Amino acid sequence: MCVDPAPPPANHLTRRGVLTAAAVLAGTAAVAAAPRSASAAPKPGPAAGDLVIDGGTLLDPATGAVVENSVVVIRNGVVRAAGPRDGVEVPAGATRLDAQGRWVLPGLVDAHIHLNTADEARAAVRQGATSARSGSTNFYQDIAVRELARQVPELAPELKAAGVFVTPDLGDTVLADPDLTPLARLADGVRSPEALRRVVEVNLARGADVIKTRVNERAGLPEQDPQTQVYSYEQLSEVVAAARRGGKGVLCHSYSEKGCHDAVTAGIRSLEHGVFVGEKTLHEMLRRNTFFTPTMTAIAGMIGDPNPVLDERGRTYLPTLQAAVRAAHELGVPLAAGTDSSGGEVDPIGREVQLMHEAGLPELDAIRTATTSAAALLGIEREAGRLAPGFRGDALVVSGDPHRDLSVLTSPVHVVRAGWAVARNRR
Repeated sequence: MCVDPAPPPANHLTRRGVLTAAAVLAGTAAVAAAPRSASAAPKPGPAAGDLVIDGGTLLDPATGAVVENSVVVIRNGVVRAAGPRDGVEVPAGATRLDAQGRWVLPGLVDAHIHLNTADEARAAVRQGATSARSGSTNFYQDIAVRELARQVPELAPELKAAGVFVTPDLGDTVLADPDLTPLARLADGVRSPEALRRVVEVNLARGADVIKTRVNERAGLPEQDPQTQVYSYEQLSEVVAAARRGGKGVLCHSYSEKGCHDAVTAGIRSLEHGVFVGEKTLHEMLRRNTFFTPTMTAIAGMIGDPNPVLDERGRTYLPTLQAAVRAAHELGVPLAAGTDSSGGEVDPIGREVQLMHEAGLPELDAIRTATTSAAALLGIEREAGRLAPGFRGDALVVSGDPHRDLSVLTSPVHVVRAGWAVARNRR
């Protein structure tokens, strides 16, 4: 059964209403009105801050260059200068963040995260993810989180929103927008070309930056088999073509060897999870410049689960995925770090960097998966992933040398988001 032909809703007629509803669901209305500290009422002013990160050892992931006793000058949320103290002019009277004895890096990028609430968005920033890409939400909460980040940047990472999941069974997501409700009549779910295009078109009309779909069932649900394929090459091609008509790329939830290959050859932008991706598919990914986001944090997180099926999957899948990541890196397939955090639990993106290293990447290359490489995947390589003039004033101050101990990335001493110092953690 097909969906009745209908054009997608006009963006200017519906987007405000959707954002308002999503803001309520994400809890952003109250938090956006909250003061920035317990002792100060909110003050009108720019949405970005001015700050000097003074001292510390500055690491540039793009080049690997290390500058001791560095200074980073951020004005109106943008890096204006970064380098050795004797080569950087510091504005008189500037607010300073003392980084002496610490290391300074650009804010990290979580390329696969589910942010459904303002609390989750804030937790992601506090743990070092100053930029992120949504892995979808049920009711367009990620679009509201993206708007929150633009208005009050210290409360949310700069976000690429995916809108709702293009999946056979939408469940309650048919209530996310009136233009999705006709899909509820489909006995076989979202499978026909018309139905696939409809979900993509509604997402694009609502302002989604990317499109999320799947080729396999989920690993995190014991009753599902992640080797079972739910969309064919032809169906994935419909999703990719519809997204491309809107100028957007597709990230695809994938596990099985055949599913991964079908997704990559259908033209997806990034392969998510990809535990059983084969060598042939990795070569195809290299040829097409398809990114690999393995989300090892989520896979490792199943180990020790009270459910024996999930525990066994975690123990079996993690070494298989580590081997795939190692093979991808050796081949030159671009890798991006993503935690796949969801359900109220926000994992530090620094843990994914650690797991990249444990899979076989050198420390600097592991750091790049959450900085320069992830930024390239999101299309923000000129805004994020480095602390250089013209880049966003997003930074981490960590307690030690990440070349020697990547665990310092999991608990930053300070996080700076668009020139605002937003977190102070102690190790």
